[in-house]
Formats: sequence, structure tokens, C-alpha cells
Amino acid sequence: MNTLPEWTDLRFFLELARAGTLSGASRRLEVEHTTVARRIDRLEAQLGATLFDRSREGYELTEVGQALLPHAEAMEGAALAAAEQIGGAEVAAHGVVRLGVPEVFGVRVVAPLLAGLLEENPDLSIDLLALPRFANLANREADLGVMLDAPTTGRYVVTRLASFRFYLYASPSYLAKHPPIRQQSDLARHDFVDYVQDRLASRELSYLNELGFTPRRRMCCSGMTAQIEAASLGMGLMMAPPYAVPDDGRLVPVLPGFFAERAFWLAAPTDLYRLRRVKVVWDLLRELAENNPSLWWHEGDVERDAHIGASQFVAS
Repeated sequence: MNTLPEWTDLRFFLELARAGTLSGASRRLEVEHTTVARRIDRLEAQLGATLFDRSREGYELTEVGQALLPHAEAMEGAALAAAEQIGGAEVAAHGVVRLGVPEVFGVRVVAPLLAGLLEENPDLSIDLLALPRFANLANREADLGVMLDAPTTGRYVVTRLASFRFYLYASPSYLAKHPPIRQQSDLARHDFVDYVQDRLASRELSYLNELGFTPRRRMCCSGMTAQIEAASLGMGLMMAPPYAVPDDGRLVPVLPGFFAERAFWLAAPTDLYRLRRVKVVWDLLRELAENNPSLWWHEGDVERDAHIGASQFVAS
């Protein structure tokens, strides 16, 4: 190899690795798919190695491609950081940040929070991905994300954002028509609203399995927004964290002593974490978690402060 690869070719390599198809990479790069194919062919010829296995399903990294990936990502991070510094980002955050969050958390908690951040940073823009699943950071679907499963491979900065509890709720109309609930064993006689079990975004969402019996799921939905509406209409009991439950009286707590505890993790690729625009969003979410315990637990629950995430680590 007589010359070093061009950064632009490595950028095409990165986007194809993330998208897995020429059409997907071309949309990300805003070029024709033939341009992506030509750039990859040129890069492979220059390196004297095959970077992708081609198939009808798409493009998959070879062993050589996997070895090149972290180096290309490091170059991308350096280019982004340089662009920020040249643009004066050390003083004020600017540019677009893509934030992936669970749907109800994003709509009820994060979206209102972002209004103040955008007012303080007039050159900052947010793409809020409020999803019924968790954003895929590996393919750069988002710059940072809130999730139930912390990344265990790859180069990420990860922090436990908060521990929270799923409590039981039901509509007053449902409770009026069904047997009283005084203890956990009474729950076996009741209907439940839950996630579609073979479409769970995380195993951590199988919290109804902690009831001690197989629940009678009368209504299953792919997202919590639909579950809340179904439970509000009296279709059954549901479990949800406090931040997700509307304060309009349509749902009321049931059997407060029973709950399932989980943790939200905040993660960002290491090269993006150091960018000013990503860091201001990161810090905002950390501040939210630390200063608003009522989002996570019912009033009166003990040892709240011990559950707020303070540790931070890098997985690699």
C-alpha cells in the first residue's frame, strides 16, 4: 500500500458497516448506492483486503473489516471533535444530537426537559427518537441512548442513570367490577395488560413473571403507551413506573408493596461522548435522574438516594 486511505473512503466504509446495505448507506450519505459501492471497491483495492462479505441479504464485515472498524471510528471521532473546536463549540453547544429514549419516558419526561436546553443553546438541535424499543448505538442510530441493557461490548461510556420501580395500577372502573386485591395471591384472579411477549425489546420487560404465577394476559401491546390506554379503559391491571402514569386519575396504584425494580442506563460511543453537544444532553439527563426521585419511586419508598446511579465506566 503506497498511500494512506482517504478519510472520505473510510466514512463510506463506516456507514456501510452500520447500515448493512448499499441503499441504507447511500441514504445516510445522501449519495447514489453506486457511489458507495465504488468507494468500497476502491478502498479494498487500496488496502489489498476484502472488508465485506457480499450476499443477497447485504454486506457483513469480514475479519479484516472488523479490525479496521475501531480505527475508522477513532478517525471519525477526531474529525467531529476538530469540527466542533473550529466552530467554537468549546464555548457553546451546536449541531444536531440524536437522542434515543423509551417512548413514554421520552414523551412525558424528556421532551419537556429539552425546551430549556434548546433555549440556552440556540445553535443546538435535538432529534428525539422516542421508540417502543431501544436505540441501536452500534449502527449510530443515535448519538446517545437510555436503555435497560447496558452495552457489554464495543467502546462506550456508560452510566447507570437511575434505578426505578414498576408498580401495579388499574382503573377505578376495573377495580369496581372485580374482586378486591388485598394481598399478592389475590392477583391470580385478575386480568393483565402487558407487552407482546415475543416482541420484548429487553428481557428486563418480563417483570410480570415475578408475580409468582402465570398471569392472564387479556391485552398485550408492543408499547407502553397503548398499555396505559388499555388499562385506563378497564381491560386489566398493568405495571408501570411512576413517570409513565398520567396524573388524571384514570389509573390508581394497586397493592403498593409489590413492585419490580429495574435500572436505566445511559450510553454513548466514546468518540461521541466527548463532543460538547452530546455532553450537554448527557449532563441534563444525569441531573434529571439525580434530582427527581418521584419519577422513579412512590413517595415513601426508602433508600432512594442509594439507587440513583453515580458510577460511570467505559466498556470496551
